[in-house]
Amino acid sequence: MPETWHHGVIARYWAEFNTEGPEIEFFRRFIEDGGGPALDVACGTGRLLIPWLEAGLDVDGVDVSEDMLALCRERAEREGLTARLYAQPMHEVDLPRRYRTIVVCGGLGVGSSRDRDLQVLRRLHHHLEPGGTVVLDNEVPYASPRLWPYWTAEGRSKLPEEWRPPGERRRGSDGTEYELRSRCVSLNPLEQSATLEMEARMWSGGELAAEETHSIDLMFYFRDELVLMLERAGFRDVSVRRGYDDAPAGPEDEFLVFSAKK
Repeated sequence: MPETWHHGVIARYWAEFNTEGPEIEFFRRFIEDGGGPALDVACGTGRLLIPWLEAGLDVDGVDVSEDMLALCRERAEREGLTARLYAQPMHEVDLPRRYRTIVVCGGLGVGSSRDRDLQVLRRLHHHLEPGGTVVLDNEVPYASPRLWPYWTAEGRSKLPEEWRPPGERRRGSDGTEYELRSRCVSLNPLEQSATLEMEARMWSGGELAAEETHSIDLMFYFRDELVLMLERAGFRDVSVRRGYDDAPAGPEDEFLVFSAKK
């Protein structure tokens, strides 16, 4: 199974604090223009999915984390919504219907490998109706001032990183407090991959209630290789925008948005 940290305490943190962002409205436009049904791949706790359901869009969700999906389902029920959710890794997606629009926000390359990511694109192509659209975002490898120095031999000699000092606790809606900190364990520039660890703590009633450590494997892609991967998976009419507007992508842009047709 993919190695990710979106479980347990971290999943609860996501549900509490990762609820907004420009991606919600940006990707919603693709669904409204391209039509439904739509699929939110790596939907997590429903940051995009729940607002789309509230807007009356016909959207399903799939994610590898049972914990994230449980929290997504709880939120949907609180809002009086019904969410069709599937617990599957992206590279093995096998769902009962086909879609006009598929969105992958922050999911490609997470807990994956290059072979798996190519299989992801092939599975998404299979699940699109003819003429349907896939749209996904991707953070360029040089976006992180923290990780980019480790692409050099000198930088990698300093890995694994020491744990950073504990971050500021954040208080959730029920009074539960959360604290996260992460470190880079390894980076392979030839494979364009890295492994990170995250330590998560949760306090309830002033007492430490949970302490967990999870790992995550990340893949990094440059613009042109991702275009080639989409074409190899069978897509056509691939376009690249800067995120999250319709302007052409430039070297100063850290997030790119790719769209392609079946």
